[in-house]
Amino acid sequence: MTPTPAQRRSAFPHGAAASPRPSQVDSAAALRSRREFLWQSGGGLGGIALASMLAAEDARAASSESTLHSAIMHHPPKAKRVIQLFMSGAASHLDLFDFKPALIKHHGEPSDFGEHVEAFQNGLGPWLRPVWDFAPYGESGKMISDVVGDIGEVVDEIAFIHNLIGKTGVHSQGTLLQSTGFNRPGFPSMGSWVSYALGSMNENLPTFVVLPDHRGLASNGTKNWDTAFLPSHYQGTVVYPGREEPIADLFPASQGSYISQASDAEAIELIKTLGRRHAEERQGDGRLEARIRSYELAGRMQLAAPEALDLSQEPAHIHRLYGLDHIPSEFDTEINAREETVLFSRKCLVARRLLERGVRFVQVWSGNDNRFPRRNWDSHENVRRDHGPLARGMARGTAALIKDLKQRGMLEDTIVLWTTEFGRMPSSQGGKGRDHNPYTFTNWLCGGGIRGGITHGESDQWGYKPLDRSKPTEVYDIHATILHLLGINHERLTVRNNGIDRRLTDVHGHVIKEILA
Repeated sequence: MTPTPAQRRSAFPHGAAASPRPSQVDSAAALRSRREFLWQSGGGLGGIALASMLAAEDARAASSESTLHSAIMHHPPKAKRVIQLFMSGAASHLDLFDFKPALIKHHGEPSDFGEHVEAFQNGLGPWLRPVWDFAPYGESGKMISDVVGDIGEVVDEIAFIHNLIGKTGVHSQGTLLQSTGFNRPGFPSMGSWVSYALGSMNENLPTFVVLPDHRGLASNGTKNWDTAFLPSHYQGTVVYPGREEPIADLFPASQGSYISQASDAEAIELIKTLGRRHAEERQGDGRLEARIRSYELAGRMQLAAPEALDLSQEPAHIHRLYGLDHIPSEFDTEINAREETVLFSRKCLVARRLLERGVRFVQVWSGNDNRFPRRNWDSHENVRRDHGPLARGMARGTAALIKDLKQRGMLEDTIVLWTTEFGRMPSSQGGKGRDHNPYTFTNWLCGGGIRGGITHGESDQWGYKPLDRSKPTEVYDIHATILHLLGINHERLTVRNNGIDRRLTDVHGHVIKEILA
């Protein structure tokens, strides 16, 4: 039964969301489709040729859509879903996961890289030791920072990659590179590629969900989860756990009390009718089909989403695991570790609930604070001040997520990827901060066919560049490895766009076999 407006407004634990507003249908007098314009302009044999060409184009598009899910699996998969934890702003590998004793030994001495260094700002001051002490964790004895000590409880599940290189020290480009495989706009995100390739495991929830930082969006905004030239319905759906309206425009606003169950159903039918009529005149234009699908999904989500986001269903021991057992009634104006634990852990728990309900790809973002210019992972001025709360909150939520997935038997077919757009320099900036370092940084993976308790690739003694500069790891290799574990050959997952067979890994990428279980 379709819920009434009152039932919809009470479905979320913290309140109601606004109603969806369908785009206005273009009038026939105002706009004509490209087919209509070209036919009337060319006419005759030209029009017949045009019709034949467009029909063939539509057939290819329809064939691609209809055969995709049955043909895309190239080999048996080890995993079926992915969660990406993205530390936006460039988290410091040197202060979290990549231990460099040389920085301790030479702390305060003038930095000497042995070559000319192109710094993003003026961050070539004296060597700066790790801000926090490091200690060995797990049976593997992996050295990680005390500030992320909670991750030490699951370190034997993780494969660390310390020789990852980027192409730029610019946040927007570095973020796109990690999200889409390209450092410029116009290309689909990894979540969109995975959704396009594998399809949905639950028709009542989106295939790709994005949980942004509660304070703002990362560089590039929504382009980080855009579909670009892929069908629009594979774009990430944004959810804000804990907000009064976690999903915008899913339910009628409070002003819509006059809407009845019958009028709501009639409006939906009218939208469908107008939409199909509009689509018939514009065959091959996937935008309207995506819009229709989004409305249909929104209708199904009105029942499924509130249940998936309702954390009150979780038992007390799960709330304790994630650090959600004592949530402050209001947060301080300054960021602190308690606030970060609650906000990041809440997203991690919601991510787990979405994954177990069939969502394919979940992206969790951290580090975009619009209240302060640098109170995020971009720690040019003060690593301890800025990284501290973020790192402690991230570590608690991440460790809880991995332990929770493992105890439910989900870790074996779920890939967890921790990433950031680039690292930070081993030299100091202004005494307490670090500048951008795209020359080497850290990612790590676990679960879903990943061999844990290992390190692949090392950085040099300073953590400045890869130790072996001839064999660095690139984001294409990580993307290729994730697709491989999902049963996809990254070289064969292609879509022709503007005369080029595009893929997530561009013309690069190798599966990192050394980290496979």
